[in-house]
Amino acid sequence: MNPGLDNTRTIGGLPTKMVWGFVAMLVFMAGDGLEHAWLSPYLIEQGLTVQQAATLFTAYGAVLAVAAYFSGVLTEMWGPRKVMLIGLVTWLIGQILFIELGLKQHSYAAMLPTYALRGIGYPFFCYSFLVWVTYRSPKRIMATAVGLFWAAWSGGLYVVGSYFPAFMTDRIGYMGLLWSAVIWVLVGGIAGLLVVGNDKVSENKGDAKDKLKSLLSGFTVCIEKPKVAIGGLVRIINSVGVGALPIFFPIYLASEYNYTTGEWLTIWGTFWFANIIFNLIIPYISDRWLGWRRTVQWLGSVGCGVMTLVIFYTPQIVGHNFWVMTLVAIIFGIVLCGFVPLSALVTALAPDQKGSAMAIVSFGAGMSYFIAPAIVGLFINSIGAEGVIWIFAILYFSGAVLMKFMKLPEEEEQMERKVALKEQNV
Repeated sequence: MNPGLDNTRTIGGLPTKMVWGFVAMLVFMAGDGLEHAWLSPYLIEQGLTVQQAATLFTAYGAVLAVAAYFSGVLTEMWGPRKVMLIGLVTWLIGQILFIELGLKQHSYAAMLPTYALRGIGYPFFCYSFLVWVTYRSPKRIMATAVGLFWAAWSGGLYVVGSYFPAFMTDRIGYMGLLWSAVIWVLVGGIAGLLVVGNDKVSENKGDAKDKLKSLLSGFTVCIEKPKVAIGGLVRIINSVGVGALPIFFPIYLASEYNYTTGEWLTIWGTFWFANIIFNLIIPYISDRWLGWRRTVQWLGSVGCGVMTLVIFYTPQIVGHNFWVMTLVAIIFGIVLCGFVPLSALVTALAPDQKGSAMAIVSFGAGMSYFIAPAIVGLFINSIGAEGVIWIFAILYFSGAVLMKFMKLPEEEEQMERKVALKEQNV
């Protein structure tokens, strides 16, 4: 444990050091997200095609998915601080090389590997911290703790990551934004490392064979507990639609309805601002009343399926109307919070293998950033923006079907008792 931080004080039932960790995550992810909402349109303005931009994000997502998987099991093997440090260093190297060798030299060949390298960064840094959170949080507030993590994650990546460029692009330019991201990540990274200190989440001291078994544990837990695998699929669906929107939707809004980059960044930032606020509310409701599974099934899956279609068709009804689109974005951001209890649900299904279960959840999160741009790149020319939107909406609706199979043991026992009572009454 880190002696420099008080481990007995709490804020809202959470250890104070954990709360400071959430702040560090927000700052780190702000740096990681400063280019996400505008990089695709910017690269297309510089001469790349939509397919090339999508391929860049697909390569990034592929590396991110692998890193997300290994973040969980490596955290159990090495401890969170070592994995977080690797994430911080690789992010900084990837960012600097992406700017200097890729963007400045207008070299697409250099952009691909350097931007992909950066994909190791935030999964190692943030998801290893999330594993630490799941081990340090009592079950009664688990969804709340995970909700705070995702609030910090989305608050940095999308809220600050959208509003800061919206207000600063004219002052420091796109390259200035990318260099400022280095400062954000350094500050958040150092703070996060101080928070976790030398804390461990397990005592994995086995030989090479045991360590290989640990690396494969994320896949073996899916065989032993198929519901964990279903949770991983739902986690992919969770982010696939919203992960794809910045790649093609601002271009669609600009070309068809004359929305500016600044308007899009503000709408996107507001989407995530609403999300971060309700990330603090929805888990509370889920923990105490609605239940984890039903929250993910109805609010998350069905809600996002509906709002994916609404956000696309709204401009066709109202035209260029910034305030209506902002309202739609707020509602979309709220229903997305319905996926927050998924991490708590999956780890509850594998209480003795939380790190392995979280590896699958993290892998799903990473895979969404591979699958989303791949879908855009493959289908945008053949079926257009409308067809792509429908693909993502159908994926969200399929998530609701999958959640029917994600019942906790106690929920299944309750249903069995109800059936038994009903049969007795008959």
